Amino acid sequence: MKKVSIITAALLSVSAYSFAQNVNKLISKNDVTRIIKTLSADDMQGRATFTPGIEKAATFIEREYKKAGLKPMAGNTGYRQNFTMVRSTPVSLTANINGKAIAADSAFASSTDSFKWASDKDVQVVTVGPDKNFRTEYRAALQSGKKTLLLIDPKFKDLFSRIKSYLGAGSTNFKGKVKEPLVFVLGKFDNAASFDVNCDIKNEELPLFNVAGIIPGKTKPDEYVIFSGHYDHLGIIKPDKPGVTDSIANGADDDASGTTAVLSLAKYYKKLNNNARTLIFVAFTAEEIGEYGSQYFARQVDADKVVAMFNIEMIGKASKFGTNSAFITGFERSDFGKILQKNLEGTAFKFYPDPYPDQDLFYRSDNASLAEVGVPAHTISTDQIDIDKLYHTVGDEFGTLDVNNITSTIRAIALSSRTIVSGKDTPTRVPKKTE
Repeated sequence: MKKVSIITAALLSVSAYSFAQNVNKLISKNDVTRIIKTLSADDMQGRATFTPGIEKAATFIEREYKKAGLKPMAGNTGYRQNFTMVRSTPVSLTANINGKAIAADSAFASSTDSFKWASDKDVQVVTVGPDKNFRTEYRAALQSGKKTLLLIDPKFKDLFSRIKSYLGAGSTNFKGKVKEPLVFVLGKFDNAASFDVNCDIKNEELPLFNVAGIIPGKTKPDEYVIFSGHYDHLGIIKPDKPGVTDSIANGADDDASGTTAVLSLAKYYKKLNNNARTLIFVAFTAEEIGEYGSQYFARQVDADKVVAMFNIEMIGKASKFGTNSAFITGFERSDFGKILQKNLEGTAFKFYPDPYPDQDLFYRSDNASLAEVGVPAHTISTDQIDIDKLYHTVGDEFGTLDVNNITSTIRAIALSSRTIVSGKDTPTRVPKKTE
């Protein structure tokens, strides 16, 4: 028995080495560098939704798909999956708390329609004191679905300003979708005995587009494996540090790194050209403003036909587990991660369960829309989000990335996905979200 085990282990090692040699040739560090440098360059202007920068990024991704030989998805004339959304932009906002007018730079609102409040009883007032977690309180208010007035302690001025720079500029929603207003006011308030808020909103319907290509399956064309990442980011924002003049949020790690992985994997599998299942490669738009691109995509694909989804988000630096490692969100929700790790036996790379359960990352990226309906849709990442000081700042630039880490992670995804792509392995379904 011992001899058989040794022989088996040796064969596994030789097999893994052979696959690794192949993937190292087909996924080159130079090409990875070229793609991510292009997507995170200043001339992309931070790839914000509805800007010339995101149009330029989409055009680049289309060219890469065409060069690789991918086909458009069924129903699309090209690689763009076009749809429209309503952009709601605040035109004016005035706020008074306890009879005192609030300065324009100390208040902003997020709403789908104009509104007026005059100490309305159906408005919940949330005081975010210095001992509170601003992000937690904000998310809770957002998820409550209620009209909310958030009174923010000056301690959180920097975070308030960062959120105001993109959320206060407007919101985007599917046509007919109504969201209750959220109003943010910076200042010290013992209570809000009375308040008046008047907000005028301008609505306009604007175009958006995911960029998707496919490699049809050879023997199981009606079973789909998705590789995805989002290509949008925050665009032009206020510098986050005194004396800093750079205002372009390049989004090199978030998520030019994931989009680079999608393009690299598309080229890799097209060169192999032996996939049993149909492979869909999609760069999502509007993740940063609500994961709208992936929500639309989820409506266009039959979830029952999707065998697995590899969503790739922020792989630009080594994970907390060190080099040659990444984590998988929702690891415990299916055997997706176990299959990937099995396929990496004999290599140095290892996948781990998400080490940040308090961040709820499983439902904070583009895998969520399909995971909610039972697809084993998981996000692969290396980001140390609990200590990442460049997240959503102008500092997220190419120069801060570890291209070796990006390349090794892409290669690991290629190796670990092969039995799912070949039709040998089928991950168990994720329990559907019932909330």
